[in-house]
Amino acid sequence: MSDEITDNSGSKVYLQIDRLTKKFGNFVALDSVSLEVYEGEFVCFLGPSGCGKTTLLRAIAGLDIQTSGTVRQADTDISALPPSERDFGIVFQSYALFPNLTAERNIAFGLENQKLGKSAVDKRVNELLDLVGLPDQGPKYPAQLSGGQQQRIALARALATSPGLLLLDEPLSALDAKVRAHLRHEIKDLQRRLGVTTVMVTHDQEEALTMADRIVVMNQGVIEQVGTPTNIYREPDTLFVADFIGAMNQVEGRINGDNSVSIGELSFTSRNHGLASDTPVVAAIRPEDIVPQGMGDYSSSDSNTENSLEAEIEDMEFLGSFWRVSLSSSALGDATLMADMSINAIRSLEVNTGSTIRVKLPADRLWIFPPSANT
Repeated sequence: MSDEITDNSGSKVYLQIDRLTKKFGNFVALDSVSLEVYEGEFVCFLGPSGCGKTTLLRAIAGLDIQTSGTVRQADTDISALPPSERDFGIVFQSYALFPNLTAERNIAFGLENQKLGKSAVDKRVNELLDLVGLPDQGPKYPAQLSGGQQQRIALARALATSPGLLLLDEPLSALDAKVRAHLRHEIKDLQRRLGVTTVMVTHDQEEALTMADRIVVMNQGVIEQVGTPTNIYREPDTLFVADFIGAMNQVEGRINGDNSVSIGELSFTSRNHGLASDTPVVAAIRPEDIVPQGMGDYSSSDSNTENSLEAEIEDMEFLGSFWRVSLSSSALGDATLMADMSINAIRSLEVNTGSTIRVKLPADRLWIFPPSANT
């Protein structure tokens, strides 16, 4: 079609969601949500419980038909189609394997419904068992497999019919941390090799950051922001996104003027905010962006002391690869700042609880948000 939508790389829109609304009685679970997913893309719906991410996935699958709005897949309106007539494979958190069928028969289930011959089914099942790294586990029943192995079989079953769309509903949340970390890498690698357009629901920010090409951050039935993992983390549009993704210091302040904010007795240059003078705001900065003087690009030899202050170390928490340090200063009022400092920085500056150090809050990493954005 001449009106096909593409992204900057030339990829076509594969899934188009337009003004999707879903109500359960008086409760609005999705509020006019619009989104485009490109061919071969891995997209994560991320947000807290009750934000609408699973409802959106189920609407795409036809498991919960929307109240209004449309869903188009591969240029076809599928808004009113039942799940059986939609082109997708789905993997659930609970694996949802048939306990009375072996792993290979679980994988073959969808293929047998397509009335393929036995030899064709067996060949495809063996291909899929190899694909998910379980070539010898076919004769076993689900109860004889570990959680990670069961989820691999569930993934193989979802891919058996070569669907155009793969839907993953919190597929790793029932697994322990080590297996989860390993399997998310395997799933992403598999998705890249197959090139299948994939949508995954998760509440785990680390999962979304490591697996997604783009993240859709949701809150209270609406989309707060869509972007690459780097963009979502480093350039949050709202205080909700800034707070939900990673650790974030949040301090009450008041606008002085363009690119300037007062916190306690101090004035700081900040990122551009476009807010009127004397507006109450929340100033936000990530712990890793607070720079101890004498280290890195913002060293004590820098004659520009803008945005620096002396602070006392109230507490130090060792987190393996770095220390999380709690900082306080009478000039900041009641505010406490968390700063993440490398082991080398701690050693070089010889800091301990009770020490006083000078730190810098780089203007380009100091965000300003209206308090009302913090939901």
